[in-house]
Amino acid sequence: MERIPQPRFKDSPHFRSFWEKGNGKQLIDFSGAEVSFKNFEQFSAFFYHADEIGDEVVKEVYLVKKFHEASREIENYIRNGVAEGDHVPDSVKKLFAQTQKVPEWLDYSLLKSGAELCMRCNLDSLISLRDYCLMGGYDYSYLNKPLTATEALKKGAVKRLSETLDFWVNATRYDALEIHAKGYEFAIKTRLIHSYARLSIKKHYKQWDTENWGEPINSWDMMATYIGFSLVFLHSLQKLGNTFSDEEEKGIFHLWKYVGYLLGIPEQILPDNKKQATEYFYLWTSVQPPSDKDSILLAHSLLNESLENPILKFKFQRKNLRYLHICCTWFLLDDEVCKRLQIPDVSNKNLFPKTKIFINRIYDQVVSRDARIKKGNKDQMKVLEDYLKITKNSNFH
Repeated sequence: MERIPQPRFKDSPHFRSFWEKGNGKQLIDFSGAEVSFKNFEQFSAFFYHADEIGDEVVKEVYLVKKFHEASREIENYIRNGVAEGDHVPDSVKKLFAQTQKVPEWLDYSLLKSGAELCMRCNLDSLISLRDYCLMGGYDYSYLNKPLTATEALKKGAVKRLSETLDFWVNATRYDALEIHAKGYEFAIKTRLIHSYARLSIKKHYKQWDTENWGEPINSWDMMATYIGFSLVFLHSLQKLGNTFSDEEEKGIFHLWKYVGYLLGIPEQILPDNKKQATEYFYLWTSVQPPSDKDSILLAHSLLNESLENPILKFKFQRKNLRYLHICCTWFLLDDEVCKRLQIPDVSNKNLFPKTKIFINRIYDQVVSRDARIKKGNKDQMKVLEDYLKITKNSNFH
């Protein structure tokens, strides 16, 4: 019997509040979306769909060798390519036949504009990813089930942030997504990590509730995650007082559509623009209940990351950084979401975001676009470097 999920939370208070008066309403205004449930079944089928090609590669390569040997082998394929006549497992041929074939719709100038926007917005990009995209995602409790099942919480937020940042920075530089380049490599490795995690969950985590939660790391959840990197990210930049051109806006959707394609997300559910993205996101949120206790643990682990992270030397600096992230979280997310995630209430919480908006408006007029791209790239690389230093050299796991 074929399972068909229902939009069963569409009349729930958390869903209605988000779309009628919260960030959802802002997204509709921002994108001109026309939301309805008429295409629900076209998308909902992907709740029970996952990347089979990736899963096969994991079965044929990772599960028959030592992990580091398998990783080395895959790295070799990524960097040198796989040809039709090579003696490699069929699944590997299939994976690389797909990822080495550049789709007809790919437009390199749009990839460049998308990458430039990510760099140009400098630390605002990182604030958006952390305090809106990542934190906001924790409110969708079914989406987080794979994190709970694979015990990602035990690994700690520093390590998880470091990995997300590494992936994001490497996917959003110039020419990063050329075949064999760094972003391309990250996309394929991430895809196989997802498959590895999915197979482990199915094998070891007996409580997995496919009916309600979908397949572990399913294609529909993946789509929602990528809408986080495009639509939600853009909305956040705008809230922080950044402006962007039509070209840059198209570019950011194009960039993540291509990353999604490399990750094995079906093309037909990857949005091309903010209107589509909002309409697709609306449907997906109707199968997601609000935060549960795991959501709150994840949110607090992210908030307290600033305190455990040794990048800043002194305790008062770390406390101050945590305070600034809390201010941004309250500013960017709906109050109801913040309350559900039990984000602490702090004094003068609008001061920092409002100051940021003011500075961004001036900076926009005074500093040239090229100079901002250069500086943004440099500053983001520096943050990444600091994170990698900590997580590579210590026992942060």
